[in-house]
Amino acid sequence: MKRIVVLISGRGSTMEAIVQRCAAEAWPAHVVAVVSNRGDAKGLKFAVAHGLPTAVVAHEQYGSREAFDTALATTIDHFEPDVVVLAGFMRILGVPFVSRYEHRLMNIHPSLLPAFAGLHTHRRALEAGCKLAGATVHFVTPELDHGPIVMQAAVPVLASDDEATLAARVLEVEHQIYPQAVRWFVEDRLRIEKGIVRHVDGAEQGRA
Repeated sequence: MKRIVVLISGRGSTMEAIVQRCAAEAWPAHVVAVVSNRGDAKGLKFAVAHGLPTAVVAHEQYGSREAFDTALATTIDHFEPDVVVLAGFMRILGVPFVSRYEHRLMNIHPSLLPAFAGLHTHRRALEAGCKLAGATVHFVTPELDHGPIVMQAAVPVLASDDEATLAARVLEVEHQIYPQAVRWFVEDRLRIEKGIVRHVDGAEQGRA
């Protein structure tokens, strides 16, 4: 059984989707811990209610990013993960941390990367007049919101959209594709070839 550690900072809705799909679809894996940088993260309540171990590594208690990253890695390694999943984890992680979990650290970003890396993705997509938005699951590299793309899903941008309505529709597809991507990982169905992620069985890695 593969071991999954999920990192959150807030309500943890994407973490919930992963936990629920893992159980419902009988993945060859378990979510062995949910770790947050915020003690008041609502997602911790869900984890506790579902019998999942939790831990808090409060970033404000550390004087530098490096010290926080070291403490976070120590906590994560206690659970011996095969994959570390960032699910709304709102801290930038340093190069040593990212390198420690190379090719087993996953993230989801609410845009069709490489477009609109960083913050305010939905506002920027609307301001640019985009007709499609979406979400991207990728392996994390030291460059923010970059790295080998595992899966993407597109959603239409409607003429009536504002940031909130677009974000809500993108979140719906995040809840679909992130669990799928994590499942592929724990089933050993992903390969990285020259920086490109391939599904070993040729499954579709993009959704319109």
